[in-house]
Amino acid sequence: MTTVAEYNRYGEELERTLILRTSPIAVKMLESEKDIPEGAVRPMKDRGVHYAQCQAFAMTRRQKLTVAMLKEDNWCFAPLIAYGVVDKPDDPRLEQFTTFPHFEKGKYIGILTAPLKSASFKPDVVIIYANTSQMRTMLLPINYKDRDKLTYYFFPPGCAYQVVPVMETGQYMVTIPDPGDYQRALAGEDEIILSLPAEKVDGLLAGLRQFEERDFGYAHANMFMLPDFPQPELYQRMFKSWGLDTKK
Repeated sequence: MTTVAEYNRYGEELERTLILRTSPIAVKMLESEKDIPEGAVRPMKDRGVHYAQCQAFAMTRRQKLTVAMLKEDNWCFAPLIAYGVVDKPDDPRLEQFTTFPHFEKGKYIGILTAPLKSASFKPDVVIIYANTSQMRTMLLPINYKDRDKLTYYFFPPGCAYQVVPVMETGQYMVTIPDPGDYQRALAGEDEIILSLPAEKVDGLLAGLRQFEERDFGYAHANMFMLPDFPQPELYQRMFKSWGLDTKK
């Protein structure tokens, strides 16, 4: 079973290997206030303010804060419904705005986030904000047996899709920052997001290490525009099997 210290090392390795600009986020759904670690920021209690969940994610990944978001801390309706903190409105006029994955009401009291590299708890989900090249680097090593668990959703609310289906189905989820994340949480125009079950992070890193050893990792993906570029060994084997040139 993966320990907290191992998850912390995973966070450090992800940041280093992918040269991430912000920290991967460790996410834990809270069943009780007893699960909130000492030192966690509770926005309303500690600061007298409210945040949207995307803003809490941003505080964690950028400012390296541990943030506990309970019912009274929220300033956006979507995470309250998605995380089962409130009842879904029984109003046909709101249906188009509330049709997204959600936990059953009352299962959790809120959500806890911290940088993966310094979290004091075992996460349920890990969320990684990346650029498109870093995303490609993460997706390529995913085992063929896991690729049927890779899905995507490019519409609001991101805070729902980045957590709920990942926990309920064990799938990887690719999303883009939704309007709230962009406007209120200052997500970059070049950012794209990978969410995955915490227990799959070690497998993701194993794949990244293999690609690094073959010089296919993110740090090796340098841009060039050369004709007759040096072919990787895999290319050479295929070209030889077709009777094609492998050298100029």
